[in-house]
Amino acid sequence: MARARQERAEITRHAILDGAAIAFDAKGFHGTSLTDVVGHAGVTKGALYFHFPSKEALARTLMDEQFQVSENVPAIEEPGLQTVIDLTHQMAFGLRTNVRIRAGIRLVIEFGSFTDPDPTPYNTWIDTCHGCLTPAQERGDVLPSLDVRDLATMLAGSFTGIQVTSHVRTGREDLHTRVIDLWNFLLPGIVPAHRIPDFDPAGSPECRTELGLPAPDSPRVTVG
Repeated sequence: MARARQERAEITRHAILDGAAIAFDAKGFHGTSLTDVVGHAGVTKGALYFHFPSKEALARTLMDEQFQVSENVPAIEEPGLQTVIDLTHQMAFGLRTNVRIRAGIRLVIEFGSFTDPDPTPYNTWIDTCHGCLTPAQERGDVLPSLDVRDLATMLAGSFTGIQVTSHVRTGREDLHTRVIDLWNFLLPGIVPAHRIPDFDPAGSPECRTELGLPAPDSPRVTVG
């Protein structure tokens, strides 16, 4: 009986998060009321308050869910530059297919750009990229003259801008193409010329298979 109650509670919690994600994705944090959330979730306000004490607690939970995209990085034996490339495509895929990730990213931008800015989510992504780029530089895949912390910071900002622009212009339909563009333009400036063919701006074959992405139509970046 205790297990059944626990399972029902977990189902309710997921329903609340799904409902909150739909509401936040549509209206943002300030435009969403708890009445909107329970309406989308199909639960009572009492059930909502049992799991989440406030609208901000709901928002923080959804903001944290974006990091599920990178949860397997610590298990990768040799993370590197291709890991970061793949992460950008995995995040792009999540933004296109997962309302919770879309809501979480919208909330990150709202919380990080306006009143009471919170840099924590950005810093977490910068740390994740830095953790992959440092061994990449040690292996000679990133130019030794570069500060990989600065590079990681630039990548986090660039992806944020690209996904927002893609959302406004095409509803993110072209997001993977724009991410490929980012890497095609970036790789010649950060990778030794003879190493550039080792990296695929469209994501590794394993990444494309996992996400169900087609092989790229455009050629990979070349040098010379």
